[in-house]
Amino acid sequence: MFEERRVASLAADEAARYTAEHPVSAAHASRLGAHWLNGVPMHWMRDWGTPFPPVVHAAEGAQLTDVDGCRYADFCLGDTGALFGHSPPAVAQAVATQAARGLTAMLPGERAAEVGEGLARLFGLPFWQMTQTATDANRAALRWARALTRRPKTLVFRGCYHGTVDEIMLRPGGIGIAHDVRASAVAVEFDDVGAVEAALRRGDIAALLYEPVMTNTGMVLPQPGLHERLRELTRHHGTLLIVDETHTLSSGPGGYTRAHGLEPDLLVCGKAIAGGVPCAVYGFTVDVEARMRGVLAARNEDHGHTGMGTTLAANPLALAALSAALAALHTPDTYAPMLAGAVRLDAGLRALFDRRRLDWQVARVGARLEIVFGPAPRNGTQAAAGLQPALEGAMHLFLLNRGFLLTPFHNMMLYSPVTAPADADRLIAALDACLGELA
Repeated sequence: MFEERRVASLAADEAARYTAEHPVSAAHASRLGAHWLNGVPMHWMRDWGTPFPPVVHAAEGAQLTDVDGCRYADFCLGDTGALFGHSPPAVAQAVATQAARGLTAMLPGERAAEVGEGLARLFGLPFWQMTQTATDANRAALRWARALTRRPKTLVFRGCYHGTVDEIMLRPGGIGIAHDVRASAVAVEFDDVGAVEAALRRGDIAALLYEPVMTNTGMVLPQPGLHERLRELTRHHGTLLIVDETHTLSSGPGGYTRAHGLEPDLLVCGKAIAGGVPCAVYGFTVDVEARMRGVLAARNEDHGHTGMGTTLAANPLALAALSAALAALHTPDTYAPMLAGAVRLDAGLRALFDRRRLDWQVARVGARLEIVFGPAPRNGTQAAAGLQPALEGAMHLFLLNRGFLLTPFHNMMLYSPVTAPADADRLIAALDACLGELA
């Protein structure tokens, strides 16, 4: 496609340019290295492919400014956490107001009833619980699934990622996991319904946990009829179906579940659900709730001694942010410009690849887009094989130096309701210039 030598040369040139233009971030990096592992508060902050990460000064709307005064059109948006833009006014105001009234209390806030009603309307599931992260929500959902079915294992799709849940961490790179994950999880390919059926037939699968569109090993769109077949099979074999909407919330109000009429037993959503404030939720059906009550009654446990949840979950600050987000962000009026802008960006990228005679594709789920190097993959293994980290890194660094932030792994972009169409046009032009350099 492109010569390795040329890719490496471009990456080196762009790294030198970045270093020259970011002296203040470099000074921060020197201080950060003294007290933070790998020089950052969280390890993935080093994933940008830069000699050192840009240090954020401010982020608002779909724009970010670093301490060197460099401004970026942000198409990463906190890897979905800021899907609706940084500091949406309604959420920022709700947080500021609640901060003066108390941050955490271990009691239901006065908005709890309306938030429950709002979640039920949005996603179509009647019962809910709050956590701080989608990882926590997935962990709790799986704990309940095992308790309700009395089965030990979870079925996932190869290449998936549902947060740092130990018992399903089948991907490479898990550090310090205490047991052999193959004893608690089974992985099959996203497009292999036969393998799903064979796994369920063994009778030890408590839940199938999956994203409606795979997004963590490159984007993999589902084959026609997949969701209907998964629902049919899980019901037939007594396995609970858990849909993880954390990344596919970009599909529309209520996520992919509402947009495509899915029928999960449990649903998990985090990151953007409260406008970027740490918060996640999991919802479940009337039947699941009744079975949960049965488990608690059998244990004589009608209180919190379930081994699930954290003290700060459902705190008043998160509840206030979630209430504001449900009212102001998870609406058709918010999604309309997001989806229209994403469609326009999708068309622009496809036209560029046609003009450059590249066999690249654009995968899109709502306002979330990803560039695919070659034919569209059908499963996680094909998607992983198609990734080209060196090329991705050179492209990302080129774009960052010209004022555009893409998610630092893969080629993922998000279009927010406050993204300027002109920024999308400039992004396409900058990518065109990058491809010209590589050619």
